[in-house]
Amino acid sequence: MAERDEALLARVRAMEQAIGEIGTTLDETNTCRELAGFLVRRLGGSATVDLFTEPGTPARRAATARTATEPHRPGPGSEAPTRDAPGGPDSVAPAARAPETPGSSEAPGSEAPGSEAPGSEAPGSEAPSPEAPGSDTPVRTLTAELAVGRDEKPLGTVTVTRTGGASFTDHEAAILHHAARLAARHIRHARRLAVTEDTALHLQRALVAEPGRPHPNLEIAGGYLPAGHHTLVGGDWFETVRLHFGRTLLVVGDVMGHGLDAAVDMNAYRTVLREVAATDLPPHRVLRHLDSVVAGDDARRPATCLLVRVDPARGTATFASAGHLPPAVFGADGSAELVDLPVGPPLGTGVGGYEPVTRPLTPAETLLLFTDGLVERRGEDIDVSLARLAALRLPPDPGPEQVVDEVLHRLGAHQAEDDVAVLAARVRARQTT
Repeated sequence: MAERDEALLARVRAMEQAIGEIGTTLDETNTCRELAGFLVRRLGGSATVDLFTEPGTPARRAATARTATEPHRPGPGSEAPTRDAPGGPDSVAPAARAPETPGSSEAPGSEAPGSEAPGSEAPGSEAPSPEAPGSDTPVRTLTAELAVGRDEKPLGTVTVTRTGGASFTDHEAAILHHAARLAARHIRHARRLAVTEDTALHLQRALVAEPGRPHPNLEIAGGYLPAGHHTLVGGDWFETVRLHFGRTLLVVGDVMGHGLDAAVDMNAYRTVLREVAATDLPPHRVLRHLDSVVAGDDARRPATCLLVRVDPARGTATFASAGHLPPAVFGADGSAELVDLPVGPPLGTGVGGYEPVTRPLTPAETLLLFTDGLVERRGEDIDVSLARLAALRLPPDPGPEQVVDEVLHRLGAHQAEDDVAVLAARVRARQTT
């Protein structure tokens, strides 16, 4: 009876350990690695985790782990490398949050492979014990499905293999099945979150990257990157508004903050701006009117905004800024130059005071508007950040698409801590006959 009680106590300890070590992140690959590592530390031998993919295709090897003394047995189509570990595989980071306890009446496994009370082998759990090729050492194999409940379609399988030693006990089988259910729950949560994030990101990009149509005499390209991996939506946007006489108004803005509230305010700014810009006011007066409208709504967050009215017929661009960073102009030789213009207060303050600046813009030049996430870096002065952009040298005669791609890549925007929205434009050269 004492041995039985000790074994049950060890299984409870194993349950607590599994909850703390498996599913520390919302990443299914990392969860599979944690599962394999946990099982090797508890049961010894080696562990492999395979995830099912599309119907009719082979399972994908997601993780493997083994002790230093366990022979390596690569499986067909394996993708994840086997990792040796003297006392188990690579260490597992402490849990970042408390995972859910799976709804299961089955107790967890024992404290260690050698600490369980002797028991009969789990019926139907352990495969026959073939001998390793070229030796008399038996190979023990135990397999479980990655499924939360009996009625749910399995997400994959996990297999523990041990060369030599005693057969797997009921307690060891309980460890495996408990850990597999726990991992399956976290993998399912990770996949649901990934689907939600993907849907939100596509909606955000559709909202940001579908500006009004510019005139055909203007070539444009834009790009949007969210802030971090789990920030679904934000307040950065770009826009184009078609005006009279072949002119186009280019817009880039940034609502302060992140998340759904910033995205809602961003859409409100865009709606009001389109209405005001349709009156064909000059850029600085558009900002003044937009500032007064938003200042009357205490629920709206402040925002920075940069407007550029491009007039291809005259070969000019007129700028007006509401607390926004200056744009850059890339010449035919690929060099960059920041546009020097006065900066008024952000929108929503009700202060006004916006001034226009007009400069030439030729078909050989590409204009780049951007939000601060493109250049700002933590702990760095903004002048240093802007100087990095101005120092870029792109290939000769860069068009809008190339400017967007090159700038995002060279400034490391894909790893930025803030939203990034960029809009590039170039006047189309007139066809001569």
